[in-house]
Amino acid sequence: MTIAFLGRVGGLIGTLAAASIIVFAVMAWLPGDPAAVMLGFDAQPDTVAALRHQLGLDMPVVPRYLHWIGGLLTLHLGTSFTYNIPVAALLADRLQITLPLAALTFLLTVAIGLPVGVAAAARQGRAADVALMAGVQLAKSVPDFWLGVLFILVFALSLGWFPAGGFPGWQGGLSRGLRALVLPAVALALPAAAILARFMRSATIEALQQDFVRTARAKGLSRAACLWRHAVPNALLPAITILGIQFPLLLSGTIVVENVFNLPGLGRLLFEAINQRDLIVVQDLVMMLVAAVVVVNAGADLAGVWLDPRQRHGKKFFFEKKNQKTFVS
Repeated sequence: MTIAFLGRVGGLIGTLAAASIIVFAVMAWLPGDPAAVMLGFDAQPDTVAALRHQLGLDMPVVPRYLHWIGGLLTLHLGTSFTYNIPVAALLADRLQITLPLAALTFLLTVAIGLPVGVAAAARQGRAADVALMAGVQLAKSVPDFWLGVLFILVFALSLGWFPAGGFPGWQGGLSRGLRALVLPAVALALPAAAILARFMRSATIEALQQDFVRTARAKGLSRAACLWRHAVPNALLPAITILGIQFPLLLSGTIVVENVFNLPGLGRLLFEAINQRDLIVVQDLVMMLVAAVVVVNAGADLAGVWLDPRQRHGKKFFFEKKNQKTFVS
């Protein structure tokens, strides 16, 4: 387990380093002068030169990259050109919305996807299985932003159960803040839960067909007990991997859904920074989102290692088909 953990931590650091080089290179080698783009092409040359110096664009590429990485590691991310406040403070303020939205979306995804997948697998080939998979296919096919618009029309404007958009702030109370996040979280969670349910169904059906489940049934264990004690725990491994893979899709969906619901989170900040040509915020925020994706995927990988005793104890299993003998190294 320790060797696996250290190996994955090393891979995480290497991936983050490579991602930072790519993000910096893309932002540094975009066509045109970033300072001229931010100020407008009719700006005076001395104003452009002053901004280039402020942004460090007059420095060589390697020292500029090292200066940027040092700022990321020490949380000195520079000052936003548009908002005229430190980028770290700006990101911390927007995280107060995006993090609860992401947490609520994750909980809804798991709470919907896992039970639906297990229920469909337990009723494989029956009418309930067909109905559940039809609903899953429909939820997977509908874009999250379209669901957001539909929810606003039905649950906000028609029924008045939830606000149509905006965020009242956490100072107005926890219930008011969560109420503003329910519709965007559901809009994000339904497509993700549909994908998770399909994989959970397939993994559970495959686990139910394994020899250890047949042996448990032959010993008198009920079908429900075999399902929840043996099949579902084994099916959770691929489900965790799917959750890690879905995280980048969740982030991209957050950018769109936050704009649909007018939520001042990281997704809306990125959209505004791109429109306002605030390249400092764009570069720092893109690197932050990339780091979040890499860390979450590494966490899902480590969770899979921890749940799988073969990987946790560093063992490899080799099956010899000729004489049906098993060797463990």
